[in-house]
Amino acid sequence: MGSPHIYRTEAVVLRQRRLGDADKICVLFTPQRGRIEAVAKGVRRTKSRLAGHVEPLTRSTLLIAVGRSLDVITQAQSVDAYPALHDDIDRLSRALYVAEMIDRFTDAGGDAHGLYELLTDTLERIETAGNIDMPVRWFEMQVLGDQGYQPELSNCVRCQESLEPEGNAFSAAAGGVVCPSCRSGLVGRPLSAAAFKLLRFLQSASYAEVERVRLDDDLGRELESHLRAAIHQALDQDVRASQFVDIVRASRGSQGRVRAGGE
Repeated sequence: MGSPHIYRTEAVVLRQRRLGDADKICVLFTPQRGRIEAVAKGVRRTKSRLAGHVEPLTRSTLLIAVGRSLDVITQAQSVDAYPALHDDIDRLSRALYVAEMIDRFTDAGGDAHGLYELLTDTLERIETAGNIDMPVRWFEMQVLGDQGYQPELSNCVRCQESLEPEGNAFSAAAGGVVCPSCRSGLVGRPLSAAAFKLLRFLQSASYAEVERVRLDDDLGRELESHLRAAIHQALDQDVRASQFVDIVRASRGSQGRVRAGGE
């Protein structure tokens, strides 16, 4: 039996912040304890043995000592550093967005095995996927469902009638889709038939099924806007890393236009 004052856990490092001259506080997501914070002492020193194992977007096995105010990381060993995420700014931006979502939606305590597996699977998918946004869309829908904010996509949130694909609106404030007859006077976003069908598919299908879907940029942006609205409603704030995603995407688009104009 181990000491009750020391515990071992696997964790994904979501983010860090500085503490004093040499330490950092690491925000960790763990399968058994949910989101926790722990100090990595001396990690900002050049010869720190912990530094490489507690970087953001690293999956590590940690030995942690229980402290009075904050726990302390005493040992760390990387399980997966997700190198492709750190080497590609497009993939990095999506991974940081996913990590921030977990950070914002979750608290300490309780069994988080399902969400932890979803997080690690999603990071691996962002590393390897051809369409790096599709794993993020599926992740968003799963997190909304897990946290009790699953959008209503089967029946109109106003009249409760079954929904047809055409003429609907998506209202994050109302909790889902509004039929054509009930749209009057309701603030909502027009919902194309294709996006409606894909939202329902994301909600019910496995990722293995979802990853086979091919969608154009316009549909991808519409899908993203509806899910971001639902997330904003659930959190009562935006996920800040979404701005980084937008900046990276815009810079890629600008580079493409420059190249096209010069050819």
